[in-house]
Amino acid sequence: MITRDCLRGSYSEGEALAIYHEMRRQGDFAAVCRTFLHDADYQVARNMLWALTKASRNEIAQLQPMLHELIDLAMTTTNPSVRRLALNVVERLAMPISDVRGDFLDFCLSHATDMAEYPGIQSLSLKLAHRMSLHYPDLLEELCRILLSLPTESYSPALLSVRRRIIHSPQKSIS
Repeated sequence: MITRDCLRGSYSEGEALAIYHEMRRQGDFAAVCRTFLHDADYQVARNMLWALTKASRNEIAQLQPMLHELIDLAMTTTNPSVRRLALNVVERLAMPISDVRGDFLDFCLSHATDMAEYPGIQSLSLKLAHRMSLHYPDLLEELCRILLSLPTESYSPALLSVRRRIIHSPQKSIS
């Protein structure tokens, strides 16, 4: 059984996998997520989210009803690890046009282009901004213009790769 105590502390990859396997055994990823997502101890939420990154596509789909709650967490947490892990889970969930939020798109654009932000958060933010922009051709073109106008010298290899994939994506055209 997953408890708050078992989610406390700094864990290794192996310990995160052990938590994931226990979540899998319990079979209700959403219940575990709801229980620990907003814990006052950031380590509890962080370790729970880290374990969720190990989940399969079908397992992570159980969190679809929590999409906006996970988005809100990513946008409001002050802990970069929790933000990155929440964005990782959001990135793995479906985002139909009905779930696209202007505040989240603005958040993602801001964090993707903030050179003081951690590279993992930048890359995930850029991926999510791209996914949301796919629903709106004008936004997609604007995203590409922004990416083409920014200096890339200080980009991490991960961010350069995401940028390149977006710019060369067949779903858009730059006029």
